[in-house]
Amino acid sequence: MCHVCRVNYFKLVMAPRKLRNRSTEDPEDVVGGLQMSSLIGERVQHGWQESNGKISRWKGLVLDQLEVKPGLYLVIYDGFDSVYGIELFTDKRVKKLKIIPRKPFHSTPEEESKAEELVGKAVEHVFEKDDGNKVQWRGMVLCRAPIMSTWHYITYEKDPILYMYHLLDDYKEGDLRIRSDQENKPLLPPDQGFSEEEDSFVGKPVEYVNEKGVKKTGTFIYQVPAKSTVYFIKFNDDFHIYVYDLVKTF
Repeated sequence: MCHVCRVNYFKLVMAPRKLRNRSTEDPEDVVGGLQMSSLIGERVQHGWQESNGKISRWKGLVLDQLEVKPGLYLVIYDGFDSVYGIELFTDKRVKKLKIIPRKPFHSTPEEESKAEELVGKAVEHVFEKDDGNKVQWRGMVLCRAPIMSTWHYITYEKDPILYMYHLLDDYKEGDLRIRSDQENKPLLPPDQGFSEEEDSFVGKPVEYVNEKGVKKTGTFIYQVPAKSTVYFIKFNDDFHIYVYDLVKTF
């Protein structure tokens, strides 16, 4: 019997996985002339069949392919800040997938070093609303994003899904502040907490039950290296990547 972890609330966090190495090419790894492993780092476009039958058009950058679930790709789409988890080759709603040209990404060693310094930090991030007022969101910088390595994966207390931003610009402008350890409070009581020495939950099923008793099921798909108690979760029939801290908030 497989182990199922049940959680009654959320907290976010996430990070990237390298594609597993293979000595041979599986037949199912080639779909429509495209190799599944060839999409990482590529800019793609495809149609998406909506529930009403209409086809919407999407363009974005394929960031990663997760080892625990090889058919699942992490994609950042044009005009969106959240990272989507899409099964580009097997989801029948994806139509006419193809690779399109993209501009090369460039960074300096200084930018790489400064980006690494933000990893694992609890932060306050300032956003400007439509009316011009500014609001602060508490969050955690999970890791540097794959492909665009001076960008970061980040998640927020008020919205526990995976986002991707170029945080160095906000840090330089004073719109990103690193929080001290004293400003962070525990999420779980000591007798309910998880030890950081626990075996990884990656690949194990997870069940989420909200206050109304509605249940969602999914899988732990990634453990954040900078903070081993933080995991990415992919729920069935949900394209967002959720971030969950088993021990504390930020």
